[in-house]
Amino acid sequence: MRSEHAPTNNTNKMRDSPGTLVRTEYTSDARRTLLLDLFQTGLARVHGRACVSQALVGAEPASRVWLAAIGKAATAMALGAYDALGAAIERSLIITRDPEDLSGFTGRATPEVWLGSHPVPDERSLAAGARLLAWVDDLPPSVSPLFLISGGASSLVEVPAPGATLEDLADLTRLSFTSGMAIGELNARRAALSRIKGGRLAARLAGRRARALFVSDVPHDDPQVIGSGLMGPAPGGPDGIERTVVASIDHAVAAVAARAVQLGLAVHAPRERFGGSAVRLGTRFAHELHLGTAQLCVWGGESTVELPPQPGRGGRNQHLALAAARLIAGHSELLLLAAGTDGSDGVTEDAGALVDAESCARIALAQLDADDCLARADSARALAASGDLVHTGPTGTNVGDLVIGLKLTAQGAGVLARRHDAPRQRVL
Repeated sequence: MRSEHAPTNNTNKMRDSPGTLVRTEYTSDARRTLLLDLFQTGLARVHGRACVSQALVGAEPASRVWLAAIGKAATAMALGAYDALGAAIERSLIITRDPEDLSGFTGRATPEVWLGSHPVPDERSLAAGARLLAWVDDLPPSVSPLFLISGGASSLVEVPAPGATLEDLADLTRLSFTSGMAIGELNARRAALSRIKGGRLAARLAGRRARALFVSDVPHDDPQVIGSGLMGPAPGGPDGIERTVVASIDHAVAAVAARAVQLGLAVHAPRERFGGSAVRLGTRFAHELHLGTAQLCVWGGESTVELPPQPGRGGRNQHLALAAARLIAGHSELLLLAAGTDGSDGVTEDAGALVDAESCARIALAQLDADDCLARADSARALAASGDLVHTGPTGTNVGDLVIGLKLTAQGAGVLARRHDAPRQRVL
């Protein structure tokens, strides 16, 4: 992970397993490094490979397993299944967004990989959907099907319902961008246009036993909503699928909070998930951080942004961070990080942003106006100018968004580091 905070350059990339350090450089402010480390702690807790492996260890052995992994975390989840089940996996299908390093499968059955489109479905998504249907129809009676589903599956794989078109699906997604539509409503409307969502793929199994593991990025972690109900309960009655959510934003929040407590910080980590307007939430979080007694606050959820007719560049986490930056300006003890756990924010390659008391001043020095950038949904432009964008690359998970606020002076950060007699915090 790198925080682009000039003049420091933190350049790293994330690999298939959590905690793998490729290259580390450090920011000049230990507090920013601390926030990046805490974010990485949250990511490691919900990494698809680790969570799937843990869920399958000790599972009832099956001699033949066919595996289908769909979503942004598909590759990592598939590796976790191989870690636990080994040679029992006879065939695997991966449908994901980006070409990924498949070296982790060396010595194992080579997966069949299809790339879909995200966030707006395209012809690749339809091709992946057709392949998934054929894969399900080809399941031999003697194999145990294992489905691994993570966020992004709604767009990455699709088979339109009779009368629905690819353009209908794309238009619905674009409407969600401009209207601030909640993810639950969006996925319900997607399912109505699909032959495989809303439990219809589960129904195609005709009651045969199967297992489905989910990395959840939706409110309430409901399999009927995750991936628009891809592998959700079949309509009209019970099916033979055992469903387990192996990772959610709650796990990431708890991991961040636990690590902060270990470091000796007073922590506030509300259990309820946030939602709604990114600007409103940025304002709320900045006030809670400033007025509360906690030194560290951590929230999990997913915000929304209503885009203007001609939006600039950015994403909901950058929008939220920029909104908060206006309120923490001049408060030297306050910092806030907002980032997507999947490593992407909107249509950008950035995960989010980490702002501090001087962010708005740096934006002004670049002859930009934070309020104007918010109004035009051009937060990435402002945050690139201030050096506050956070980049992770693929993270191997997707459980929604983390917001971490820190109230600590630079002197206090030095005291904290000396108290634990540790080297600077590592970041990925």
